[in-house]
Amino acid sequence: MAMFNIGQFVREVRQEASKVTWPSRKETTISTIMVLIMVFLAAIFFFLVDQVLAFGVEQILGFGS
Repeated sequence: MAMFNIGQFVREVRQEASKVTWPSRKETTISTIMVLIMVFLAAIFFFLVDQVLAFGVEQILGFGS
């Protein structure tokens, strides 16, 4: 098994982290807003699908009020 050198590991991590391009504040804000919009749309979609399926099952099985 190879010997683990913590100092070399830290140097390599810092070197790789310096290569990362971080998003700007504006890009982060836009991405966050887009994610929230997509979550909202997905929630509405699944709510409607659930309601349609529940109605169908209720009609087929005669359960519910």
